[in-house]
Amino acid sequence: MHELSIALAVVDQVDTALRERGAERIPVRSLTLRVGELSGVVPEALDFSFGVAAEGTALADARLLIETVEGRARCEGCGRDTATGMPPDLWCGACEQAMSLTGGRELEIARVVLDDVRPDDGDRHGEDVPEASHVPHR
Repeated sequence: MHELSIALAVVDQVDTALRERGAERIPVRSLTLRVGELSGVVPEALDFSFGVAAEGTALADARLLIETVEGRARCEGCGRDTATGMPPDLWCGACEQAMSLTGGRELEIARVVLDDVRPDDGDRHGEDVPEASHVPHR
């Protein structure tokens, strides 16, 4: 189950970003991942693995949101850009040439929302951690 290693890497990257910003004690409310449909990642397995990987961290109670990115390809012959489908079809129906994959293998941390209690008003507000990180996936 490579989703567990992905979840551990995501938790580590978010934890590192929080420490670098002095926010390691602020719980994470939600984490949004962009996952390409051609990445080989099973969203349900990633969701389960995230719960295990986040135990005992600032992400322990975080809600994991997964945005699916569709597979896309472009024909070098006619310039057609289209969805690949699943399994991916990389043959241009318009001019019958091979197409190049342009999207759908993403695996990115898109957004982190912190659960922050402000001392001035006592209300909870979400704060984004700037600069989304990229989790390399092979």
